[in-house]
Amino acid sequence: MTTVSAQWWPDVQPETARRLMLAGVESFAKHGFHATTTRDIAGAAGMSPAALYVHFPSKAALLFAISRSGHEQTLALVENVLARITDPVERMRQLVQDFVAWHARRHTIARVVQYELNALPEEEYRIVAKLRRRISQLVREVITQGVQEGVFTVTDEHVAARAVLSLGVDVARWYGDRVRETPEALGREYSELVLRMLGTH
Repeated sequence: MTTVSAQWWPDVQPETARRLMLAGVESFAKHGFHATTTRDIAGAAGMSPAALYVHFPSKAALLFAISRSGHEQTLALVENVLARITDPVERMRQLVQDFVAWHARRHTIARVVQYELNALPEEEYRIVAKLRRRISQLVREVITQGVQEGVFTVTDEHVAARAVLSLGVDVARWYGDRVRETPEALGREYSELVLRMLGTH
C-alpha cells in the first residue's frame, strides 16, 4: 500500500493520510461511496475508525481529497502536453495518449474520481467541477486551433471535446488487471481513433 499511495499522492503528508486515501479508493470502488462506512475505510487502512478523523473530518472530505487530487493530476497532464507541443495534431495525439494511459494505469482511482462525483457535497462539487471545466476548455482549444489551421474537421467543437474526454474517462470503467493491452499501447490506439474522429487530414 505504501508504494502505491506514495506514487498516487506524492504531495500528501503524512503517510497515514495517504494510506487512508488508498483505503478510501479501494472501498469506494468496491462498494460505492454511500455503501462504504468509515469503519470499512479505517479497517482497510489497518487503523481504528477514530484515526480517520485525525486527517479527514468526514467520509465526504476523504472523497473530496481523492477527487480533487485526481482532477488536478489530469489537468496537469493536459497542461504539460500543451506547454511542450504547439502543433494541434501532435498536441491531440499526445494528450489522448497520456489521458487514456492515466485512466488505464490508475483505473481504480479513476473510477472513483469520475463516477462518484454526485456524492460530493455542493461546495466541494463546485471546486471539482471547475477543474473539469478547465480540462474541457483546454481540449476544446486544441480542437479549435486544429479547425482554424485546417487540420481538423468538426461541426461542433464543444461536442467534439466532450467526445474526446468521454472516450478517455470510459477506459476506467472497463480496464482491469486482466486486460493484456498496456495503458501506453491503449493510449496510442485511442489517439489514432480520436484523430480520425476529428477528421485529421
